[in-house]
Amino acid sequence: MNDAAPCDHVMVWTTVDDASAAESIAAGLVEESLAACVQRIAIESTYRWKGKIENAKEFLLLAKTKSQLAPKVAEFIRARHPYELPEIVTTPIVDGLKPYLQWISDETR
Repeated sequence: MNDAAPCDHVMVWTTVDDASAAESIAAGLVEESLAACVQRIAIESTYRWKGKIENAKEFLLLAKTKSQLAPKVAEFIRARHPYELPEIVTTPIVDGLKPYLQWISDETR
């Protein structure tokens, strides 16, 4: 579907439990041109934390960026994240619509 090299683009995932933190992180990543787009999705999570099963309403953030910017995106998130141990996961985009992937490249520094 595209002519870009594999893994030129990635999605960086994180979750937060507060809508204003989600909005602030998303807006900051786009304003700093670290991500072309950040989607915010309301989710419910079940996880083990310090030996106890927890359930939480959270916001999943999906930041689309270039692979070389992933460490800076992670650093940006970590510096502003309210959790003691934030989820910060990077997933390669192995294929996609070429004009969309080009848009990601054009909108990030």
